[in-house]
Amino acid sequence: MARRPGGGRILHPDEKALWQQLTRSVRALRKDPPARPVTIAPEPEATAPLLPAPRIKGRVPPLRLPPAPPPAPRREPVAILDSGWEKRIRSGNLQPERSVDLHGHNLAMAHSALDSALGSALRDGVRVLLVVTGKPRPGRIAPEGRGAIRAEIGDWLDRSAHADRIASVRVAHPRHGGDGALYIILRRER
Repeated sequence: MARRPGGGRILHPDEKALWQQLTRSVRALRKDPPARPVTIAPEPEATAPLLPAPRIKGRVPPLRLPPAPPPAPRREPVAILDSGWEKRIRSGNLQPERSVDLHGHNLAMAHSALDSALGSALRDGVRVLLVVTGKPRPGRIAPEGRGAIRAEIGDWLDRSAHADRIASVRVAHPRHGGDGALYIILRRER
């Protein structure tokens, strides 16, 4: 890039014309004394042609970045719990230790409430959290046949900071809300 002796780069003729057109169209915001017009100094004659960057002979090694740290191992929710848990869920004898009701919230508020409830449940050593999402009203069904919160909750749990502490997510027994609620079974602290 060619530079003038006083600093700044040398403008091409079309850049000069564009700059002059722009400066003529600018109007002051305040009634201050008029600013001095900007004059563009004439270009000095090119003294020496610009040289291309020197070429490096031989093979250039590729830039080596440090390896990315391996992702933290993440435990996925299991599809099948041990037989004791399965019996308690099917029979309705599973008693949630805490619950959070999300229906009636918009998506952002529901996501925030779920994350907060998960954090406090883990802090307090809760094993079973009941999440009430609500059943969709007839005529207001999302394309998947579920309500909006229910459609998003799986993604929220997957991306949650507490995802590695979730052992399983199950549809609740009818006495706890059936299709309108979920049990989130949390792992014990290691």
